[in-house]
Amino acid sequence: MPLQISDKVKVLGYQAQTELTEEFARIDAVAQENTARVLSAFQNHRVAEGYFAGTTGYGYDDLGRDQLDQIYAELFGTEAALVRIQFVNGTHAIACALFGALKAGDALVSAVGAPYDTLLGVIGAADKGHGSLKDYGVEYRQVELLNNQPDLEGMARAAADPRVKAVLIQRSKGYSTRASLSVAEIGEMCRVIKAANPNAAILVDNCYGEFVETLEPTHVGADLVVGSLIKNPGGGLAPTGGYIAGRRDLVEGAAMRLTVPGIGGECGCTLGQNRLLYQGLFLAPHTVAQALKTAVFAAKVMEKLGYETEPRSNAVRHDIIQMIHMKEPEALKKFCKGIQFGAPVDSYVTPEPWDMPGYDCQVIMAAGAFIQGASIELSADAPMRPPYTVYLQGGLTFESGRLGVLLAVQELLGEA
Repeated sequence: MPLQISDKVKVLGYQAQTELTEEFARIDAVAQENTARVLSAFQNHRVAEGYFAGTTGYGYDDLGRDQLDQIYAELFGTEAALVRIQFVNGTHAIACALFGALKAGDALVSAVGAPYDTLLGVIGAADKGHGSLKDYGVEYRQVELLNNQPDLEGMARAAADPRVKAVLIQRSKGYSTRASLSVAEIGEMCRVIKAANPNAAILVDNCYGEFVETLEPTHVGADLVVGSLIKNPGGGLAPTGGYIAGRRDLVEGAAMRLTVPGIGGECGCTLGQNRLLYQGLFLAPHTVAQALKTAVFAAKVMEKLGYETEPRSNAVRHDIIQMIHMKEPEALKKFCKGIQFGAPVDSYVTPEPWDMPGYDCQVIMAAGAFIQGASIELSADAPMRPPYTVYLQGGLTFESGRLGVLLAVQELLGEA
């Protein structure tokens, strides 16, 4: 039986899409430039069939793995990179980067308020069990937003302490209501921080931001970027993993934390997954563009219904996340239910709020993905707290993402 979408919702979707010609053209232009960069990197490193063979056990001499590290380093304009399926998620990769850059007696500064919820346990700002940076003698401070914007003067003051050895910048908004950071804004933050403390390493949580612009934070002064392969750079094909790219000593420090000192990145078998990591990276600029079009379309449709969105549908994007302020819990649950209806996997499931590990309140998540937790696939999630803002991201194809949004609107309007 074909999808049942009411005529009212179809007309709304058609009207929204016809008004997005300029926004879609801008997204396509970025995707074309980034695709050219990725293709060039593949050619420069002479990618061949042999790179796709996997290793087992220790993973010594995995040519495909080591060449993929170099390709990531080229794309991010860095000295080194570490791309591994052994990273269980983005939080794990960021934790390895932080532990590699810091030691007892050092201080860490978060530059734009509190980081994403799951990092609070890593830092020790929330008690999630033994093994946090705090447990190992690392002090933590954060620079609060000023009028919901980065406080450059506050960053300079916080970073000036010589004990500050690392500054963390979260590119995406996470579950906050601030705008996501542009690469240009991150570049200005790097300039201010480096002027105050040249010895502080600047680490950027790059999740949700890769390939949204034609430059990455490491092109404008960041020392390290970290992200998840089941988000943007995996292109919807990478089955798991994360990446770290940046200054060689910081990448090596993170590798020592992922494995052990003395081994670092020399070990780590790929278990036949290299092909998917390469192909996913090759598709990533296009896949990110599909997710961005889905986000822009969702914003336009919801604006037509009178909802407040961030960013607005006509805004230049800096990550793939779309916020929609639903204002009340029932509307939030209906929207997520509709997104789940539009999934290719588990479409018959009704999402309900639950006590998700790592979060301080119940969270509702709609995601019917081929890869569990893959945020580059269409999903919607939200903490169950005012203003009941839903965070929409992903969409492997705009066509399927568009249908998911329309089904969410239909559920919200009671048109189903």
